[in-house]
Amino acid sequence: MSMDPADFLRSAENLKRFSRRRFLAGSVLGLTLAADLFVTRQIQRYREDLEILRVRDDDAERRFPSASWFLFPGYKTSWEETVWILNSLRPVLASRGQLAGVGYSNLGLDVDDIVAAVFRYIRNHQLRRVYFYGHSFGGMLAVEVAARLLERGVAVELIILDSSPAGAQDVLDRAMFTGVAALYDAGYRIPSVLRGGYELGERVLHKDERTWETVMDQTLEQLSPLAPSTTLIQAEASYIYHYDVRLYSGALGNTSLAFIGNPEDRTVNYFGAKYEWAAAFPGNMVSTSLVTRAPGPPTPARSGTPASTRTWCARCCGCTPRRSWAAG
Repeated sequence: MSMDPADFLRSAENLKRFSRRRFLAGSVLGLTLAADLFVTRQIQRYREDLEILRVRDDDAERRFPSASWFLFPGYKTSWEETVWILNSLRPVLASRGQLAGVGYSNLGLDVDDIVAAVFRYIRNHQLRRVYFYGHSFGGMLAVEVAARLLERGVAVELIILDSSPAGAQDVLDRAMFTGVAALYDAGYRIPSVLRGGYELGERVLHKDERTWETVMDQTLEQLSPLAPSTTLIQAEASYIYHYDVRLYSGALGNTSLAFIGNPEDRTVNYFGAKYEWAAAFPGNMVSTSLVTRAPGPPTPARSGTPASTRTWCARCCGCTPRRSWAAG
C-alpha cells in the first residue's frame, strides 16, 4: 500500500526532528561524561602526591605563628573528610595552634614520605611547637611519625589518640579487614567492582547502626573519585595489621600522650587499646580516663568527629603539663 505523499513528508520531518533531538541529547551526554572522566582523572592524578592540607584560621595564625596541629586521619578518610574533621575541632585546636592535616597519597601509604613532608612543613613554616591529633588508625601513624621526627631533632609536644587501636588485635571486626591486608601483602590489588561488594558487605554487617539509604550512600561515596583509592585503603589495612606498638616504646622522649575513646565502640576494643598504649608509654601517657559516649561507625577509623569530642579534646589538652601556651 503506497503512502500518501503528504503523510510521507510529515513522517520524514518528524524523523528529522526526532533524530536531531537524539543527536543533541547524545552530544550533551557525551560531553558531560567526557568532562566527568577528565575531572576524575585530574583529581586522581593530583592525589597521587601526598599533601599537607592547611586549614586557614586567621586568629590562630596571628596568635600562634610558630605552633601547629597536624591531624592524621583514619582508615578510608578522604581529604575532604580530613578538612571537615579539622573544622569540627577548630574551636579547641585553634586555641593552641594553627591547623593542618595529612592528605595521604592515593598511590599508597609511604611513611618515609609522610615523615619527610611533615618535617619539611615544620621547617618551611618555622614551627617550634608541634601537636599531633591521631584519628583512629591515624593515632598509630602519628606515634611512629613523632618517633622518627625526634630522630631529626623535632619534638612533638602532645599526641591525642582518638579511639586509636594499638595494633590489629584491637580491631573488633577483623575478618574482611585481614583479607584486605593479606591481598595487599601478596601483591594483589582489589578492582573497583570487588571493592563495591566489600564496602557494601562491611556496612550490611553493621546494618543495626544505619538505614538502608545510609548503607547505599556510604558505599557509593567510597567508590567516588574523591574517595581514597583501593591501593591506599589496602596499604592502610596492611599498616594496621603489622603495627607493633612496642617498637616505639621509649622512642618519644618527653612527648605527652592522651587517649580518649568510647567503651561501647564496636570497632576498636576500647579497654584493650587503652591498656596497651598506657603499657607501652608509661612515662608519656598523661590521661586515659576521658570517655566518649557517641557510638562509632564500624570501620577501623571513624568517619566523623561528633561535636562533643571538642569537649573531651579540650579536657585532654588540659591534662598536659601547663607550660606557657603563648605564641612561639
